[in-house]
Amino acid sequence: MTQVLSSRKRRMLRLMNLWPLLGAGIRVVRMDAELREIDVEMRIRRWNRNYVGAHFGGSLFPMTDPFYMMMVMEGLGRGFVVWDKAASIRFRRPGKSKVRAEFRLSAERLEEIRSTVEREGVCEPRFSVEVRDVSGVMVAEVERVLFCATKEAYAARVTARGAGTALGDAEGAVSRIQASRIQSG
Repeated sequence: MTQVLSSRKRRMLRLMNLWPLLGAGIRVVRMDAELREIDVEMRIRRWNRNYVGAHFGGSLFPMTDPFYMMMVMEGLGRGFVVWDKAASIRFRRPGKSKVRAEFRLSAERLEEIRSTVEREGVCEPRFSVEVRDVSGVMVAEVERVLFCATKEAYAARVTARGAGTALGDAEGAVSRIQASRIQSG
């Protein structure tokens, strides 16, 4: 049975393939209707190749950037705040051909995140994604850490920190704006 993407998700997929991923040659090749599975590919090109002819690390890292955040945000729904909080990459081998990353979010993992956030107010789930070449060899491993909270807990954390934020000072301005929108609406 083929799942059909909503028009909103189809637009999102088209936009993501245009900006910001296109500049690096990154392409979303598959996205399921529930946004629980996303596959991304990047061919090696003149503009994403480093000095020794392998994929530039600055292109491999963004391959993994928004996807788990979007997947969890979509899965949790409107009563929650989800941010990318941290990420790290470990390069395993030079990637000299097309590379691929597959993102998967099981219903069980999503429910685990939801339960923790509802019970504790916040949660910082970790996700690992492997970037592999066409022969299946791991080129890089990326760990992403998300910040998930109920909107009420998030607004309370931002308010309690005053000039800081629920995440840290780097996201201060954006977080204060979001918190004021949450409190007023």
